[in-house]
Amino acid sequence: MTTNTTLPAAAAGTWKLGSFEVNRLGFGAMRLMSTSDGGIRDRETSIAVLRRAVELGVNHIDTAVFYFAGPRSANELINRALAPYGDLTITTKVGPGRDFTGAFYTARPDQLRAQVEENLRELGLEHLDVANYRIGQGLDRGEGSLADGFGALAELREQGLIRELGISNVAPHHLTEALEIAPVVCVQNQYGLTARREDDEIVRMCAERGIAFVPFFAVASGTGEDARVAEVARRHDATPAQVRLAWTLHQGPHVLAIPGTGDVEHLEQNVAAAALRLTEEDLKTLDGDA
Repeated sequence: MTTNTTLPAAAAGTWKLGSFEVNRLGFGAMRLMSTSDGGIRDRETSIAVLRRAVELGVNHIDTAVFYFAGPRSANELINRALAPYGDLTITTKVGPGRDFTGAFYTARPDQLRAQVEENLRELGLEHLDVANYRIGQGLDRGEGSLADGFGALAELREQGLIRELGISNVAPHHLTEALEIAPVVCVQNQYGLTARREDDEIVRMCAERGIAFVPFFAVASGTGEDARVAEVARRHDATPAQVRLAWTLHQGPHVLAIPGTGDVEHLEQNVAAAALRLTEEDLKTLDGDA
């Protein structure tokens, strides 16, 4: 794919996930399979979204084997729409899994290799660009150690099945623990203007260590702050989602965004947020200081 810096997704600049340089505005594949009402999304529509994302300059896509609904699988859609991938960087998550009924389970360290190999098969790759070790159940973070699982992935990295490693759904002490085992190129947590602001500390930790912070659900709806978001959106003739994405990207050059959608128009709006520049007045309004 082209690396033309005039493409919309490049407007917020780039960051390196280890050996992979990506545009800070990327794409999350979780919403490709289902419609908002829980139905199965049209396959060709999902493929069109992926191809349009790349046309707009997206070169970082986040996925997982457990992203499936009915006959739709995010990995299969990515493979069908975009392989061979060129300079596209694909990040996936391991740790959580889903059985044939769709029920979630947490993989033991000795099951992680099978999850890595399943990603490789579905995506048609010889190695994973970035594998994030995700801990905890749902959005509840694990309080214990991640050493055994992350250590197992570090061994697979040494064997050449994974190029770079990240961690997901973690607390600050997990990042410290992981760095004692192997290099960490990204931390992927729920985070946004009105969500999980306790992770401001991890955002700072990542900045100090040159590690990407990659929030998911950054556009999740808020409560009392919605009026502030709407006010800033009016100032810029933008959507509230674009303002939330712009706020996310403003948190530091190491902060990436991976908004997901199954709709081409919504995708184009999300990518356009890479060019939205918030003023100091905007930021004060959003933070409740104005």
